[in-house]
Amino acid sequence: MNITPEIESCWTAACEVRQHAYAPYSNYQVGAALITDQSPQIFRGCNVENASYGATICAERNAILSAVAALGTITIRDLVLVTREPASPCGMCLQVLSEFCDSETRIFLASPEKIFHRHALTDFLPIQFSSDKLELPHD
Repeated sequence: MNITPEIESCWTAACEVRQHAYAPYSNYQVGAALITDQSPQIFRGCNVENASYGATICAERNAILSAVAALGTITIRDLVLVTREPASPCGMCLQVLSEFCDSETRIFLASPEKIFHRHALTDFLPIQFSSDKLELPHD
């Protein structure tokens, strides 16, 4: 697996932001960092849990929301996800990722020690529900 300096920087950022995770219920800290096609800036996010579990925000969604808030419409080029041991994004995060990824998006699964895997979104979510399934009003 070829790890570019850009991916290495994302991994470092995800490891750093993981330390800020608020995970008093699961004690499962997650960090995510992404780069978009629109900007070389690295957007970071960590998981923020809540006593009402449904209100928890995952690291991936936190990073995505940060990128959207800064740039508006985005296409994610690369996402690095850092957990104790490499783990895939949850189902809700996969659905949100499908809104902002294309067939070229790479998802890297890592631990704080190293990057283990590189995947495409379709590896996790082969049949996606997307806007092309909706009947949107015409202008």
